[in-house]
Amino acid sequence: MPGSIEPLLPHLPAFLMVFFRLGGIFFMAPLFASAVVPIKVRVLLALVLTFCVYPVIPAQTPIALSMATIALAVGTELIIGLAIGFGASLPLIAMQVAGVLMGHQLGLGLARVISPDFDEQTEVLSQLLYMVALIIFLLLDGHHALLSTLVQSFDHIPLGGFMPDGGILAMAVGLLTSMFELAIRVSAPLLCIIFLETVALGFIARTVPQLNILSLGFPLRIVLGFLLLTAAVFFQFDALGEEIEHALGSLMRFFG
Repeated sequence: MPGSIEPLLPHLPAFLMVFFRLGGIFFMAPLFASAVVPIKVRVLLALVLTFCVYPVIPAQTPIALSMATIALAVGTELIIGLAIGFGASLPLIAMQVAGVLMGHQLGLGLARVISPDFDEQTEVLSQLLYMVALIIFLLLDGHHALLSTLVQSFDHIPLGGFMPDGGILAMAVGLLTSMFELAIRVSAPLLCIIFLETVALGFIARTVPQLNILSLGFPLRIVLGFLLLTAAVFFQFDALGEEIEHALGSLMRFFG
């Protein structure tokens, strides 16, 4: 019958699974999952991306889904998209953690702003580092690598063929370890300088008790902190670039 949708019905289960795998990055990946973008727009973008990707994925064996198996199939496909998006976002989260550590030491813990990406309050320095990290992520074509990994995952993991095992847990632990390592690498120089400044002011307070250490210490701490951040900015974001490439490479090797 002209205009009948019956020829399309056999494609519906596979199309639905592709949609949820691709849609996972719109809930977890940097930029794609930004709270600035309304949920309806993200769902529409995932649907448009599915229409673009579905015709070019490798031929799949016919999938027959029932009400009992559709939730499991959709859930496993969603896990793939969420895992890829979460792994790509970890280097940027590391910069946020570093910003929190440094902000507390500089006395900026009470200075908070609304983060548009997460729709919650965060510290000024943490938000600054995150936004610069997001720019570096885009300059390194991280968004293209993210989409490429997701599309190539259909070659490596057929629809309905993903079985979570120890491999994905080991990769997640490795990426989390690298995230905390990056946060410490970025914040460690400032933490050491602040520690030395605190020790020096302690000696000054003992030798010159007439000096008001509190009125001197806080401005000095902030000035030293921002001078160090300015001097080390290239080294910090060079380490960030390496970590972004490492995270995307790990995701590509595992899923793509």
